[in-house]
Amino acid sequence: MKKNKKEEAVADFREKYPKFSPSMKDKYTILVPDMLPVHFGMIVEILNKDGWHLEMLRNDSRAVIDEGLKHVHNDTCFPALCVTGQFIDALKSGKYDLEHTAVMITQSGGGCRASNYIPLIRKALKAEFPHVPVISLNFAGLEKDSGFPVSLKTLTKLAFGIFYGDTLMSLYNQCKPYEEEEGASDKAREDCVKMVLDAFDKKKHRQYKKIIRQVLERFSKVKRKKEEKVKVGIVGEIYVKYSPLGNSHLEEFLLSEGCEPVVPALMDFVMYCAINNVNDAKLYNKKSAATLAFKLVYKYLYHVQKKIIKITSKYGFEPLHDFEHLRRCADKVINQGVKMGEGWLIPAEMAALAETGTDNIVCAQPFGCLPNHIAGKGTIRTLKEMYKYENIVAVDYDPSATKVNQENRIKLMLATARENLNQAKNTDKKDS
Repeated sequence: MKKNKKEEAVADFREKYPKFSPSMKDKYTILVPDMLPVHFGMIVEILNKDGWHLEMLRNDSRAVIDEGLKHVHNDTCFPALCVTGQFIDALKSGKYDLEHTAVMITQSGGGCRASNYIPLIRKALKAEFPHVPVISLNFAGLEKDSGFPVSLKTLTKLAFGIFYGDTLMSLYNQCKPYEEEEGASDKAREDCVKMVLDAFDKKKHRQYKKIIRQVLERFSKVKRKKEEKVKVGIVGEIYVKYSPLGNSHLEEFLLSEGCEPVVPALMDFVMYCAINNVNDAKLYNKKSAATLAFKLVYKYLYHVQKKIIKITSKYGFEPLHDFEHLRRCADKVINQGVKMGEGWLIPAEMAALAETGTDNIVCAQPFGCLPNHIAGKGTIRTLKEMYKYENIVAVDYDPSATKVNQENRIKLMLATARENLNQAKNTDKKDS
């Protein structure tokens, strides 16, 4: 079948871009964008133990955004702009041998511009760094010649790295606002990261029950003040929900305001992607050979998650959300067939947060992310009708938005949150 001009141009571009091959593993440094500093920091260390040379980028100055604006069309979504800008700013820093440096990004393969990040980044790099390969880490067959082999062994390591990262993130946020000794929570997290990496070194990372208990015991030693603070959930598009660069260091800001950030698990998104493939078979009759594989993966991940939740509860900490409960929460608001971007996961997390005592929520929305504006902002009214004290603010993150304006919007939400908290305390006093 004869190709049209557009198809020929795409094929020609794919043929000419620099490719990364497994034989380059020992000679190349691979740069990784910073989305979750603790999670990605551990995962980079874990993969480097297998002979890779990965480095997580931490450059997050305004120069990163400016480089993104310069090299990516300004109608592209904000996360794509941030990631591309971070790569180019790092490559311009002079720290790297450009003849032996590659960049890597993950792709979910869903109905999102993230599935097109690879060609966007390749075009951006072509102008100034034509020899730098772009590697795709994906499990949907988007880039069959990415050069980064992903075995079952690697997938297992990534999964447990995410489970441990989620636990550390949750426990840190539950201790940091209340610590009696400044820095105690940071020291506990540092100790636990070493503990987890040591387990991977000894190939004992699958002994998750033992490791989770050790992590919980370490955080239990952090002395905390017995006081009630405003709890603020963070939901939204996956990059701006987690990335300090993407959300203007939102968690740090909430901590500085005397709040307890409540951040849903990254594993929720992984399980969301897995179960969506199973749902496709039920809702859209879209069955494939991979359907059973995703079903088995989901079943295993959920099994591990339930065990971690049970152990966490025994130590008196608030566990991360049960994913099946998240699915039930979604069903109250929106159909699970709505899966573009983060889709039904956003209202599900907002509902689950409200049901576990976190009524105050920042819904982080990046410019250019239409699916998440619909599933996020579009469901806020319904959620407020369902939950009496639901206090949600949708905050836009884009190149022109100033940090001051974003923080002012959040401060208005916090004023209402503090008022609600004081009213609840006064009601409790009257009742007693």
